[in-house]
Amino acid sequence: MNLDQYVAELQQQLATAAAAGGDDARELAARLTAPLDAAARLALLGALSDAAGEISAELAPGSVDVRLRAGSPEFVVTAPRSTPTGTPPPPAPAATAQAAEPADAEGGATTRTTLRLPDHLKAQAEVAAARDGVSVNTWLVRAVAAALEQSTGRPAARPTQHGSGRVTGWVR
Repeated sequence: MNLDQYVAELQQQLATAAAAGGDDARELAARLTAPLDAAARLALLGALSDAAGEISAELAPGSVDVRLRAGSPEFVVTAPRSTPTGTPPPPAPAATAQAAEPADAEGGATTRTTLRLPDHLKAQAEVAAARDGVSVNTWLVRAVAAALEQSTGRPAARPTQHGSGRVTGWVR
């Protein structure tokens, strides 16, 4: 997704508003354009991240993540896995006791939980998370959601509060 058109529109609106204020206002608007470019992009990324978090909360154990690639955001959609009959697959062995701090994309209030896993389960969780292209924490949260849905027959409770709006991840 290219943010250039949205940032250019904001810059055009700033220039239009400044034109009504005379030469000094136009000059000030021109000087503010570069710093506002970065701020506008960051605000747009925050909005995209919040939107992805809200969508992920509805898709759990699936998700939508926002990643930066070459400075442009892109969405990565991970659909919940299901068997041919449409029922969720059984949870991985590490899903019986997991961390309760969801990734930012999951949204909502979070609780930090210390989890002690045997080394072999931790290694399996790391492999599974890498295979899915997510953090171990995100993988564990999804595994808990899937296990709860399977054992109760209903989706896991959805978060009711929004996260901090942080944007995290890897940049190449």
